[in-house]
Amino acid sequence: MSVASEMREMSVEALDDKMKALYQEAFNLRFQHATAQLENTSRIRQVRREIALIKTVIGERKAKEEV
Repeated sequence: MSVASEMREMSVEALDDKMKALYQEAFNLRFQHATAQLENTSRIRQVRREIALIKTVIGERKAKEEV
């Protein structure tokens, strides 16, 4: 199952919780990167894309509710 389909099955509350956790992780990754402690720099990109995917799924649900 893809990440997008898994997120589409999650509730909005669960998506919000996951997004908050990802924002915190992104902050920590940026801090580690700035202090040259980050080994896996590609994780920054992965986290950014997961946040974007969550925002997209939430937007799809809001658009669907308005119709």
